[in-house]
Amino acid sequence: MDLAFVHSGRLERFLDSDVISAAEVAALLERRGVLDGAPVFLDEETQMPVLALCEYGRYLSTSLLDEGTLKDYGRAVFRTDNYLAKLESDVLSASESDLVAYRNYRTQRQKKPISWDAWSKESFVLDDLYGFLVDRKFLSHRPLRVAARGRNALAPRVRSGMDIRHLTFEQYRYLRDVGLGGQLPDSQVDLGFRGWSPLRGRAGSDIALGSGTRWREWATLLLPEIGLWPGMPGGAAECTVQACAKYGKDRTIYVPEDAVGSAELFHLLERPDIVRRAARSLERKARDLFVVRDVDVAGGRVRGILDGVVREFEMPAMDAKLRRITVFEGEFGLEALTLFVCRGGLMPGTDAWKSYRHRAWTRMNALADEATPLLPARRWRWHDLRHTYALRLLTYLENMMDGEEPDLQARRRRHRSYLTGHIRHNPLLIVSRRLGHSSPETTYEYLQYTDDLINEFEAAFSGWIGDDKASYADIASHAISAAKGGR
Repeated sequence: MDLAFVHSGRLERFLDSDVISAAEVAALLERRGVLDGAPVFLDEETQMPVLALCEYGRYLSTSLLDEGTLKDYGRAVFRTDNYLAKLESDVLSASESDLVAYRNYRTQRQKKPISWDAWSKESFVLDDLYGFLVDRKFLSHRPLRVAARGRNALAPRVRSGMDIRHLTFEQYRYLRDVGLGGQLPDSQVDLGFRGWSPLRGRAGSDIALGSGTRWREWATLLLPEIGLWPGMPGGAAECTVQACAKYGKDRTIYVPEDAVGSAELFHLLERPDIVRRAARSLERKARDLFVVRDVDVAGGRVRGILDGVVREFEMPAMDAKLRRITVFEGEFGLEALTLFVCRGGLMPGTDAWKSYRHRAWTRMNALADEATPLLPARRWRWHDLRHTYALRLLTYLENMMDGEEPDLQARRRRHRSYLTGHIRHNPLLIVSRRLGHSSPETTYEYLQYTDDLINEFEAAFSGWIGDDKASYADIASHAISAAKGGR
């Protein structure tokens, strides 16, 4: 079986048919609600659509999943079918044992096994697929039996909590200044640094940490949203995120003045050179871009030409794909409206930010010495900055309310009073709102990291550890002597 994805923007360039025009196909896709990224499954020999699976792709599209998620679902089904083909089976005729064999292959036997966390997402896709196929009568029953508590053979063996990884102040500065910013550990400039835009990386990390937003939220900010637009007063910025937020849930985010200052430094010193170099290339692509003619900062709207038609959008409702192609007429010609730009002149994508992060990690390890802060065992993630924001803010708010009380007293009063106190002053719920969590239950996961119980640990294990008491060798020799009757 072969896999393809819907991409309406390429129809005019690549569709060559006397039967139907590119415009007619695009109109049909729009009428049927088929989004870009929807998976299309084709028979390997005939290249005809596999009806049941293509219907599943269309069903995913009507669920309003974003383009990246649609592709991930399609790839998960495609990988499963590829493996089952080796067993002379496929996803439509697979038995429970076939799927269990695939699970074992993915989590144990393949060259680089995936984690149970990653398998959890893949098993969800397969469970969703078979539920759809049974509901639509393509299959008479699911291939997987349902056991106690609704679990089946594909359910992950380990149910893990949130993977909360946060940075200390020293670790963050080492990441930002040395990993991303091109400095040496002694704060001197590294003349051999090969990073192309150190100020971009520093600005990205400062905004991520200062606002506590997810990667898709801070990396897609527009210049008017961050306050770097003619006529805006500057200082701290506040804007609404929605289309780029998780689950499309809108909320207001706050970017502190220092983080905006870091972004302004990139905007003044590095960004103009990137924009100037890419202006001619963007001019050639103008027909495929959303060229903004009017920016209404107060109303939060932009108006311009998209696909030859005048369109107007609310900024919060603009998804990442639209933001990536949004440009305006700047000093050097067409210029991206997003804050962050890469060599092509447009907003960097997922892979670009991933490469910045990986290069920073490699550099951090290469320059590490005795004075370097202890680096995490695993490569850092952009999301770690969000976790750091949550823990720092939660700890700060709790300490403000605790005052000078001893730790143990404060903790007892906090858990007795804070969680039942007024919702406006509850530190946990304040952080939950700032992070945009759907439920405070998600924020509860952070509580285990805020209390420093080191003194209690010391008291509990006093005398167990160290050299003040008998060593294990002494205890063992005494036990052996006793067993031999004292000899």
